[in-house]
Formats: sequence, C-alpha cells, structure tokens
Amino acid sequence: MLKLTFVGGANTVTGSNFLVENEKGRILVDCGLEQGRDFVEEEMYAPFPYDVPSIDALVITHAHLDHIGRCPKLMREGFKGKVYATPPTKDLMDVMLYDSVNILTQEAKKHGLAPMYDEDDIRAFMARVEPLDYHTEKEVAPGLSIFLRHTGHILGSCSVRVRDEDGASVALTGDIGAKSPYLEPWEPIPDADVLVMESVYGDRLHPHLDNRIPQLRDTLRRAIARGGVILMPAFSLERSQLMLYEISNLMSAGEIPKIPVFLDSPLAISATRVYEKWGDEYFNKDAQAEIQREHSIFKFPFLTMTESRDESREIESTQNPKMIMAGAGMSHGGRIGRWEQAFLPDRNTTLLIVGYQAPGSPGRRLQDGSPSVKIDGRDVSVRATVETLSSWSAHADRDELLNFAQSALPHTKTIFTALGEPSSQRFLAQRIHDYLGGNAVVPSAGQVWEITKEGARKPKY
Repeated sequence: MLKLTFVGGANTVTGSNFLVENEKGRILVDCGLEQGRDFVEEEMYAPFPYDVPSIDALVITHAHLDHIGRCPKLMREGFKGKVYATPPTKDLMDVMLYDSVNILTQEAKKHGLAPMYDEDDIRAFMARVEPLDYHTEKEVAPGLSIFLRHTGHILGSCSVRVRDEDGASVALTGDIGAKSPYLEPWEPIPDADVLVMESVYGDRLHPHLDNRIPQLRDTLRRAIARGGVILMPAFSLERSQLMLYEISNLMSAGEIPKIPVFLDSPLAISATRVYEKWGDEYFNKDAQAEIQREHSIFKFPFLTMTESRDESREIESTQNPKMIMAGAGMSHGGRIGRWEQAFLPDRNTTLLIVGYQAPGSPGRRLQDGSPSVKIDGRDVSVRATVETLSSWSAHADRDELLNFAQSALPHTKTIFTALGEPSSQRFLAQRIHDYLGGNAVVPSAGQVWEITKEGARKPKY
C-alpha cells in the first residue's frame, strides 16, 4: 500500500511538494517555492515536515521555480538520494537555480535572514541528478518505480506515475499544458489508480486558441500605434520562447510593423539556448521541420538579446516604439521592475500580461486595474494601458483539464484536484463528479491518504 502526503500544492497554485511512500521506500515529487508574494515566506524557510535523510529519491515534473525552488535546501537538511528528471529539465534546472539563488539571497538579506541555500548547495544537488527519459519504467526506491509522460507544459515537463510492487499506483501531473506550436501535447495517464492533477484554470476557459494569434496581432498593432514602450513581464521558461516564436512569425508575415524587440532577461536568454539545444529531439515534428528550414524558430532580425546590465541600459536610448520582454512574469523581481517604474506612469505605454498572476503579486494588482502598484518597494502610478492576453497561458483550461481527467477514467478511482486556487480546485472537482461521474476530491495541505488499487482513502488512526 502507498501513502500520499500533500506537503505542498493543496489550496495553492505554487509550492509543489508531494511525498509518496510505502513501507520500504520514500519518494518526493517536486520541491518548489511558494511564489507571488514575498520571496521570503516563513513556511519556505522552516524545516521540511518530513525526515529528509530518509528520502530515497526526488522526481521533478518540470523546471519552474514553484516546482524546484527549494530543491537545494534539501541538501542542507541531509538529502542523500538521487534526483530524476528528463534531460531538458536537468539543463533548465541548472539555469533556473543558479539564477534564483541571487534573488533569494537578496530577499533574505532584506529580512535579516540567512540565505535559504547557496551555490554550493546547488552544485551538490545537481550532482545527484540522473536524467530519465519519457516512457522508461525505473525503480528509484525500494519497491517503488516511476514512469514519465509528456505534459506539454514546458520543454521537458512530465507527469510521474509511481507504482509499488503490489501494483497500486498514483500519478502526479505537475502542470498540464495548453496546445503549443512546438511542444509535444500532453499524454493520457491510463494506468493510475489515483491521480493528482493540477487545476490552475479549473474554473475558467481560455479564449479560443484559434483567436489568440489575431488577438496578439491586433493588440500589438494598437500598442505600436500609441508610439510608446510595450512592456511584457515574461516568464523566462516557455512564455518568453512562445512569444518570440509568434512575434517572429507576425513580423515575417508583415502583419505587425517591424519594431525593435528586446529580450532583456539573462535567464530567458539562457533558457532559450536550452530550448534550441533540445529542439531537434523534443519538439513536435512540425517544429523540427521548421528548425531544419530556418535554423532557429525563436530568433529574428529585429530581436536583440540584452544579457549584460550595460546592454540593458542601452535599451532606453532606442527610439520608440519598442518592445521590452523582461522577467519576472508576475512583476515581483527581475529587470521588468526597472522598466515598469520608468514607463507605467506614461499614458503611451502598453503593459501586456500574458500569464497567470498569483493573488497578491504586483502583476495581479496591475491586471485588476490598480491605479498604483508597489514595485521594489516604490509606489508607482499606473497610467499605462494594461492588456491581458489570457489565451497564452501554458496551462490547460477548464475543458482541457476535464478532457485530461476523462482520459484517466475509468481506471482511475480517485482524482485529487491540486495546484490551484481553492475556487478552481472545487469547481474542477465538481465538474469531474457531475460530468464524468468520477470520484473527485479537493485535498487540504498536510493531508495523508492511503493509496490502493481501489483508490484513495483516509488512514484509520
């Protein structure tokens, strides 16, 4: 029999951390940060609520910080096991963790705290990573094996099916992707007794995907006509690459004016290099054919990648209109803060929001129409036009999540809706119950469930 503990990821979008164990072995799936408010959260710095040295293996679903951001902290608490991730995820983790340590250290210093971890911890952690590709069954702890499948969220993202030696199984999706022009789509999980699935957009639909490119085109045309700066707080993984891909296509087709575009994010630049490294092997066939024709599906003549601070400062001297894509995606750090302070008070500025904004984040306040926002400790008035392009989310929407759940039935006996705001978790669970006849449960943080071939049940103590 398996036991599943919702350490993180219940009633919250971020902070993914799940413990799966039997009498012989213990596996963690993800070990992420809670994001969207302060980088420094009391619970993030507290000791883990499980015995870290007893963990046999850690499996990573993908390389976003809300899934990997506390991994090096495990080393400080005595982790001795192996780490398993797809080859692209391993490369992206290396990029993401070394970038995040600087921000975490700065934030800790502001609050009078010691850093959560340092570069030595990252090196020790990365030394334990063993690449594991999709569709390979592997025993990673005594009596526990894992099997990875595509989820179509970002490059290298996967679901993790854990099975014990008696055949009981639980699958955890990480994040499930929306349709991508270059990533492989999500794969069904037909062989799990229990499923833990994300629910970020469990109560919402994206605008129809057929309309998202015309919407991007028309929004950019309006923004360019204003003659000001176009700011895009961009998530460095996947959203930045997707935007580069589509803007390149629009300019090549003559559907938007050719203006200077700056990718002002060292992290996004490094991530784009990883995408280009693995594209020939891990992109879908159409994208692979496009790479053969064009060599790069992300770079175009009007794009400048500004890696150094000096290069970044030179952007200001470029004549408007121009577009600046910079991290962080929720406006809670990174170079975008400097540009927002400079240009949000200008009525000719357009702020394009192209991803999920967590409650309490500066990005969420901007999205909700706040007349001012605090950025890097400074109150900034907002006169810019704020546009939200929600159909560009890398997360599947309500109906696609329902399709995913349906693909797991009837084998799956219990479906947990996790990794979402409480309202979206509840809504999706109700839909699974009403529309599919499935047994859907909204878990609470810290809950422990027993997993058998008959589904999930609460332990009898």
